[in-house]
Amino acid sequence: MSKARLATAWLGGCSGCHMSFLDMDAWLFDLAAVADVVYSPIADIKVFPSDVDITLVEGAVANVDNVDLARDIRANSNVVVSFGDCAVTGNVTAMRNPLGDPAEILEAVYVGSPDRDGMLPVEAGIVPPLLPQVLPLHKVIKVDAYLPGCPPPADRIQRAVEALLDGDPSRIT
Repeated sequence: MSKARLATAWLGGCSGCHMSFLDMDAWLFDLAAVADVVYSPIADIKVFPSDVDITLVEGAVANVDNVDLARDIRANSNVVVSFGDCAVTGNVTAMRNPLGDPAEILEAVYVGSPDRDGMLPVEAGIVPPLLPQVLPLHKVIKVDAYLPGCPPPADRIQRAVEALLDGDPSRIT
């Protein structure tokens, strides 16, 4: 029997969900027996692969790079899970939304600050352009299941991954 292809991704957030994923400790060895991690910031793989069975996506969609990665994940994953409260609701990452246009905020911080050579970080590859509003993952792509928590505790993540590997995302709580 072939192993499941599992991916995790990190959009706009703090990486706390991935830290909680690592807190599954010894169970990660059991997971490795039945699934190959084919993409993850933990493994530092640069290109999202095709034919992924399950992808856990941490973080809200905050910039154009996040949109591109989310769409790539959806196009190449059978099951996509909003992993943690930032992916589910926007949570802390979306706290910038009431502040208004991010272009004005960047202007104030980078140009209007006391720096004598203030300039916007607009050179390609420095800072991806921010979206006008931070969005939960399901506002950008179809999501198959939600795993709330800030971060979700390791035992909840383990139960969710077990349910997903069993082909029953409805068991995620």
